[in-house]
Amino acid sequence: MASSSLTFRFGIVFTLSLATYPAQPYGSVFGAEPTVKPIRALLVLGGCCHDYETQQELLSKGITERAHVDVVIAYDSDKTTKHLNPVYESPVWARDFDVVIHDECSSGVTDLALIDRILEPHRRGLPGVILHCGMHSYRSEGYPEVTPWFEFTGLQSTGHGPQVPIDVTYSSPDNAITQGLANWTTINEELYNNSAITLLDSATALARGKQTIKNKQGRQRVEDCVVVWTNNYRDTARVFATTLGHNNETVADSRYLDLVTRGLLWSCGKLNEQYLKSK
Repeated sequence: MASSSLTFRFGIVFTLSLATYPAQPYGSVFGAEPTVKPIRALLVLGGCCHDYETQQELLSKGITERAHVDVVIAYDSDKTTKHLNPVYESPVWARDFDVVIHDECSSGVTDLALIDRILEPHRRGLPGVILHCGMHSYRSEGYPEVTPWFEFTGLQSTGHGPQVPIDVTYSSPDNAITQGLANWTTINEELYNNSAITLLDSATALARGKQTIKNKQGRQRVEDCVVVWTNNYRDTARVFATTLGHNNETVADSRYLDLVTRGLLWSCGKLNEQYLKSK
């Protein structure tokens, strides 16, 4: 496997092939030794259109500060949509991880055999978290209808509008993930569409986003889409997903990081006081 395009980060940066050296997880550099066994999360990111070099730090630090989670980062520096993150070159790429955070932007990776390799651990029950452009990845044959990747995400999305603030309203305030979280308005962000209008039957909406958009004539319209949800993937794996998170300011926002952290813990069945760190 080529090692030049994949960076694993374990507190400091190494560029290496998978399973070359023992990993010191990112979370171990923050605070005292936890009293519980930390969740081991793989953060996969890279590809087109986003500042993943910065966001890998924002996400890993934000999550490990909030919960007993060790984050191992697989960052691909390639800036195209057609490049497969090298972490997936190994048939056992997900071995030793408790959850995978999919934050890649890889719409041009369409080989079904590769997509099946990515999905296979989740089909066997590995929890997943899908962020922003992860929703627009792996557009295999049949797109924009339900593809294998859309079955995993739980929602079909084919594009987004302009960067305008999004009003986020939690539609299930009593849900364990969103309990105690307040509605908020983002900075300028991309609202991903719900191209089939509704979620798949296996998915449950947790929040909607509204965006007021003006056309060139000054007329306004309001776009209203699901932006946070969960998916019961094949009755086997828990998946938490949000289309929010394009810009660094949003990814660094404590409200975003609280949401993502709680969603990750829920996917692992660990959303409790034992795994949440006190603020």
